[in-house]
Order: sequence, then C-alpha cells, then structure tokens
Amino acid sequence: MTGRAASPPAPFVGLTGAVASGKSAALDAFERLGAATLSTDAVTHELLAGDEVVAQLAERWGQDAAPQGTVDRDRVGAIVFERPDELRWLEGLLHPLVGARIVEWREGLPEGTPVAVVEVPLLFETGMDAAFDATVCVVADGQLRAERAGARGTEMFAEREAKQLSQEEKAAKATHVVRNDGTPEELEAALAELMPKLAATEPRA
Repeated sequence: MTGRAASPPAPFVGLTGAVASGKSAALDAFERLGAATLSTDAVTHELLAGDEVVAQLAERWGQDAAPQGTVDRDRVGAIVFERPDELRWLEGLLHPLVGARIVEWREGLPEGTPVAVVEVPLLFETGMDAAFDATVCVVADGQLRAERAGARGTEMFAEREAKQLSQEEKAAKATHVVRNDGTPEELEAALAELMPKLAATEPRA
C-alpha cells in the first residue's frame, strides 16, 4: 500500500510597495483571507533584539548603538542613512539571517496552506523577487502616501523614497499590482479577488 503523495507547497508570494503604500495593511488583509503571512520587518526587529546582532552592532559602532544591550534604532538608522558603506555592512549581516528565517518559516507551513505571503519592502532592490513564485506590489497616490507617512510619524519621507526604486518601477516589475487609494475594506476586497489567482500560481522552475 503506497502512502499518500505530499501536497504541493503553497505558492510563494512576495509582497512589496513604496513607502506608506499600505504593505502592512495588505499583509494583514492577506492573513484574514486565509494566507500564511510573514513580515521581514518583524523578523528584522526580532533579530535586532538578539544578543548576537546586538554585540556585533556595538562592536562596529560603539555602545551608543546599543546602550544597555538594546539596539537604538534611531541611532543605527542615522548611521546607515548617511553612510552607504555602513548600510551595506548592516545588510550583509542581516539579510542572510532574514533569509534563513524565511526558509525555516516556509518549511514549517502546514499542508493545505493556500498561499504563503512574505512582505519585503525592498523586494526588487535586493533581488529577493527571484525567490518567489509571484510578486504583488501595493500602490497608492503619491500625495496620499505622504499624508499617511506624516500621520504615522515616518520621518524623511522624500529621502526614504529616493533610496528605493520608484513606485512605477516596482509596479512594472511585479506580477500583480493592487491599488490602495481607498478604505481598508476596499483593499481587502481587491486582495480577495486576487487570492484565487495567487493560489493557482505555478511554482517557478
């Protein structure tokens, strides 16, 4: 008697968008719609609280970067924002750790998971899009994004924008584009329409 064949892995979807486009809101909506979800920002925050990373940051930038063993995110952000070489060093430290965590998460998904969605703000900039079966880009009007960024206290909106691909470039590279100019309910409705297409996505060779 032969055993039952394992079900195919869930389609692996990368979610991205420009600053304040609504990536996190889209990720939350995907979870409500039944997708397995993971935020690389959340993973990074967790890693930055770990002793190993804290020690390496303090060694590189001094105790001011991690006073009392806790990373000062504002201090670190100021360092890497002004010094591209230090940003490259930090990315070289964190990206492999984030990648390993994504692999571990994906391998632990239960059978029958319809879609696995990972939010990656710099999906195309880092080349991580190649790891996914499909990509989704959330887009919104530029003025609306600036207002959202201001309302949530995001500093240096224009400067942060300038360090990423433009919204238009991200959208052009994505498999699917979803607009987020309206209400959270409208965003979720648009993603609900997209879910069957994502669930039917063929794995990349």
